[in-house]
Amino acid sequence: MADPPQFLFVTCQVGAEPAVKGEVARRWPEFRFAFSRPGFLTFKLPKQHRLYADFDLESVFARAYGFSLGKISGDDPRQLVQGVWEVFGQRPARRIHVWPRDSAEPGDHDFEPSITPAAAKAAGAIRRHCPCPEMLDEKADDLVRPAARGDFVLDCVLVEPDEWWVGYHRAASVASRWPGGIMPLELPAGAVSRAWLKMEEALRWSELPMAAGAQCAELGSAPGGASQALLDRGLIVMGIDPAEMHPDLLAHPRFTHIRRRAVQVRRRQFRKIRWLTVDMNVAPNFTLDAVEAIVTHPEVHVRGMLLTLKLPDWKLAEEIPEYLGRVRAWGYNRVAARQLVHNRREVCVAAIQKPFRRRLLRGK
Repeated sequence: MADPPQFLFVTCQVGAEPAVKGEVARRWPEFRFAFSRPGFLTFKLPKQHRLYADFDLESVFARAYGFSLGKISGDDPRQLVQGVWEVFGQRPARRIHVWPRDSAEPGDHDFEPSITPAAAKAAGAIRRHCPCPEMLDEKADDLVRPAARGDFVLDCVLVEPDEWWVGYHRAASVASRWPGGIMPLELPAGAVSRAWLKMEEALRWSELPMAAGAQCAELGSAPGGASQALLDRGLIVMGIDPAEMHPDLLAHPRFTHIRRRAVQVRRRQFRKIRWLTVDMNVAPNFTLDAVEAIVTHPEVHVRGMLLTLKLPDWKLAEEIPEYLGRVRAWGYNRVAARQLVHNRREVCVAAIQKPFRRRLLRGK
């Protein structure tokens, strides 16, 4: 039996590297930082570790990660593709994930993380040159169909056009089923802002059961991109923001605009709200203060939330466990955080209060 791989690779948002290293140092102190480029890091693992291919790194800022088998370099694309299979060996891959490390921070000169044409071309070439094609899924490099949970995935990160890093992981979480954790989202022609992308990604990642017809409130709704994503799913949306909403939102029959700050809205207006989303341009504790005043009110019963927490200083990344603990203290027994692909210097927190938990709290 082959020795276990001795390195882990991580891809993340450019600028988030210190946050990733801090998380790993706190949760996995035996991992040793080894190599990095903007948006790409590796860690040396302990010898004879017993980590499995689907292990959870428990990182908010790691967009994608897996076991690293090494890098290949060269100017000839055919040699690079051949090198991928030489490094990967006889491992039984079902899917092929190829993606580039980010070239800039999100929003820098309109940059958005994505699967580039070069990455898609490389994935196709790797599939075609597989020495055992029968082991691959029929559409192993399909960019619009996620890997199935449990699929063994060949990973190839294009750190540079002539430097590819090869590894693997087993698909488990929602993000791990997509190349580089990047879902294939495109901003609709009628979207009023890129907030549509953030909300749509948050909904898919969190898998919150926000059914059509449910009532949702959004704090910080202007100009309306995120509200559009909620309306597209059939929800009834109450947007709360002192700024103006786009006319398309104001004309929508399932949208109501309350042109006030959250602290100015009477709590009785949240009585029928079951879902709460928040994206306010304030520090995390101010966001959490506003949310706490709503969800802990005795007449309000919000089942689940999607909160965007801004990080004006990267040092605030160290406070995320405290922020999540605060949300759990409100009675939400499933809480998770992730820096989404379409987040900038911010993270998304998903929280849900299961029905039996809510009944226990009422009983108390």
